[in-house]
Amino acid sequence: MNDMSRMKPSKISLSVQYASESKLVPSRQQLRKWLVVALNRDAVITVRIVNETEGRKLNSEYRGKDYATNVLTFVYDDFLKKPLSKNSPILVGDVVICAPVVEQEAAAQHKDILAHFAHLTIHAALHLQGYDHLSENDAAVMESLETALMLKLRYPDPYQVISH
Repeated sequence: MNDMSRMKPSKISLSVQYASESKLVPSRQQLRKWLVVALNRDAVITVRIVNETEGRKLNSEYRGKDYATNVLTFVYDDFLKKPLSKNSPILVGDVVICAPVVEQEAAAQHKDILAHFAHLTIHAALHLQGYDHLSENDAAVMESLETALMLKLRYPDPYQVISH
C-alpha cells in the first residue's frame, strides 16, 4: 500500500445484509469503520453476514470445500468503474462472513467477538485489493498489514496466541 494513498479517506458505498440469526454481529457503522481503515481506494462493497448453512453452500460452490468458512471474498475486476483519479480505480466486491464460525473461532481462541469480526473484515478488504496468503511471503505481508490495521483500531494483534 502506498502511504500517500492513505492521505485521502476512501469513499465506500456499503450494503450490509444480515442473513443469520446470530445476535453478536457488527453494525453497519462498525463494518464501515473497519473497511475505511483497510481500503486504500474507493469501493462498492456488499457485506453479507450468513448462517452456517449458507456459508457451507457458498464455500462448497466457489472453493470446493464442504464446510462453512469464516470469510469469503469475491472481487469483481470486470466491474471496475472509471477511475476517480489516475491511479485509484473503484474496487467492487462482496464479502461473506459466517457468523456462527466467527463465534466458534472467537470462543476457541479466547478473542473478543467484535475484534474477530474486525480482523476478518480487514482480511477481506485486503483480499479485495489483491493481497493473498498463498505463499509464506505473501502471508507474512498480509498478516503484518492486518496486525498494523487492528492495532490502529485499538484491537489486539489477531495473531498473538492467548492462553487460558
